[in-house]
Amino acid sequence: MLAATDRVFPENATSATDGRIEWDWAKSLWYFTHLVGAVAAITLFPRWDAAAAMVGLTAITICGGHSVGMHRLLIHRSFAAPLWLERLLVWLGTLVGMAGPFGMIHAHDMRDWHQRQVECPPHPSHGAGFWRDAWWQLHCRFALIAPPRFVIEDPVARDPFYRFLERTWMAQQLPVAALLWAFGGWAWVLWGISLRIVLSLTGHWAVGHFAHKTGHQGWHVAGLPVQGYNLPWLSLITFGESWHGNHHAFPHSARLGVEAGQLDPGFWLIRAMQAMGLAHRVRLPDSEPHRDGLQRVPPVVEISVPTPRPA
Repeated sequence: MLAATDRVFPENATSATDGRIEWDWAKSLWYFTHLVGAVAAITLFPRWDAAAAMVGLTAITICGGHSVGMHRLLIHRSFAAPLWLERLLVWLGTLVGMAGPFGMIHAHDMRDWHQRQVECPPHPSHGAGFWRDAWWQLHCRFALIAPPRFVIEDPVARDPFYRFLERTWMAQQLPVAALLWAFGGWAWVLWGISLRIVLSLTGHWAVGHFAHKTGHQGWHVAGLPVQGYNLPWLSLITFGESWHGNHHAFPHSARLGVEAGQLDPGFWLIRAMQAMGLAHRVRLPDSEPHRDGLQRVPPVVEISVPTPRPA
């Protein structure tokens, strides 16, 4: 019997492996269009002010939008926030350029559902090689022959603002582009929209690819073919999302850098909001029972063997 998750419910005929990888022309066109804009930004408008605008906007949308708003709040409900703030953070997450709120929930939860089965296909497990996985994740979709039933909870599914964002998620770049145009013309538009989107999408795929291959592992979920790994050197620029092994262990936790010394800027933002009374019911690793099969991986201890001296 296939395992179910909070939003994914397998039917009698559902198979987690019986499907095909299909080219998603809309997804591919979106990426290639912004790739052209990204190349134009670098070659035609090599300006430091435009680069600074891109870096600042990337930090805001990835940290506040994708990591905190979309991932930890909307998808996992690892903390609660006032509705106006939740909607603002989710809107910032939409600006990352991956999908609308429903599309993000579906992509995340379907991948999570696949990875919780005894057998996981190579697309949702990032099981292919580097270049093939890049093509699959950035330009294709995995279409099941008999998919499970997918249900988004009513408060989110019926929310008029989220429904509006889902219909118009690509067009949400336009007001930001207009603002960038007012400050810096085409240079700021191409750096702040196209190059930012390409870097965000490519970076999100790359972290997902390597975080399911190898790295530091503090926890192991027995019985599952797909494990998560931590990429410590990327913790700051991913705002904590590279602690993916920890996230596999404690998917409900608002804190991804769960051990001492594990930098987690996304959690710092949540703590700051909590201090201002804007975040509450913040869940941590021990806030919920540990998932079945969770095992601690003992740390690797390096033993130094002295070099024998010549007689």
